[in-house]
Amino acid sequence: MHQTLLPAGWPRPKGYANGIAAEGRMVFTAGVVGWTSEETFERKDFPGQFRQALENTVAILAEGGAAPAHIVRMTCYVTSKRRYLDSLADIGEAWRETLGKVFPCMAVVEVSALVEDHALLEIETTAVIPSSASSHDKQEPRS
Repeated sequence: MHQTLLPAGWPRPKGYANGIAAEGRMVFTAGVVGWTSEETFERKDFPGQFRQALENTVAILAEGGAAPAHIVRMTCYVTSKRRYLDSLADIGEAWRETLGKVFPCMAVVEVSALVEDHALLEIETTAVIPSSASSHDKQEPRS
């Protein structure tokens, strides 16, 4: 079972978790960019690449038996903080449509460049598949 960690008196974060405790089988992705399975950047805009990177992440996790509900941590490397902030509404829509109500620990880091020249962002993800079937897909706040 995943347990969201929220220290007493802290405000509830919006769209992410401060911390998550989890037990089970871990599944990791490398840095995932917003290209297609043919390694083509069909979308040149930040929201389009973000959506494609999420779709790619879901496909990779599925190969390891993980679903979006198993995601406990994501790090998003962006080439422009401003582009990221200006795209938050579109990012939120892509998130909800691709991952649903999943709120992992998150970090967003601005970098000067990524290895793929046309990539505007890169996302690393960690998922934990619960050890017991009875506790699958459950995230509860710590009291």
